[in-house]
Amino acid sequence: MFMVQRELPNVPSSMSYFLGCISKGKSIAVDVHLDDIQWFITQAAERGVEISYVIDTHLHADHYSGGKALSEQTGAEYMLHESSQADFDFVALQDQQSIIVGNVELKILHTPGHTLDSICLLGTDHTRGSNPWFLLSQHTLFVGSVGRPDLRGREAEMAANLYDSLHNKLLTLDGHIEILPGAKAGSACGAGISAKPMSTIGFEKLNNPIFKLSKAEFVAEVTANLPPYPENMAVIVKANSGG
Repeated sequence: MFMVQRELPNVPSSMSYFLGCISKGKSIAVDVHLDDIQWFITQAAERGVEISYVIDTHLHADHYSGGKALSEQTGAEYMLHESSQADFDFVALQDQQSIIVGNVELKILHTPGHTLDSICLLGTDHTRGSNPWFLLSQHTLFVGSVGRPDLRGREAEMAANLYDSLHNKLLTLDGHIEILPGAKAGSACGAGISAKPMSTIGFEKLNNPIFKLSKAEFVAEVTANLPPYPENMAVIVKANSGG
């Protein structure tokens, strides 16, 4: 298995991922930015793999997605969660579904809260073992923080959904599982995010004070400490939705 965490040079807080199986010649691109398409194509060529799947973990509000364009250029399947309100065709992902590329398996975890269509990707490298060891937590769980719940309005309701997704799905995972988020400090998609590019489920459970709060306290906390909206958010959301 190979995996590259990509930090876009002109959006230094935002993370994309490219991973796959060299022995089987297949790969997956996750949360591709529009101006980073060629980087993924070059990475695939250098490793001798085809881009088999392109996944957006939700319809983004902070950057223009290049996922659909990359899939069209490479012939890869473009995937979103089945609840996504995109105005174009995509392969609909379901909760607990697995995507397999060679020895790499990603299980889809539907984690509404940041947006209704948000997903995380639980990864297993079967050359190492049958147990998962990493989580692409994207904009649901950050290092030291959680995703903001207000980008589509209904922030109290969405914050409650986020609490459920975190406590019922992510924090039940084994403590050794590595958290690989979709952003770090400086992102408009969460408050108080660490600059550290990764953590573990166990470390966050022990040290992230937000996980010690009741549901009501959690909702109050995350809705009271919201950063400014991403610049040009409405235009970006419309473009990423196919409008």
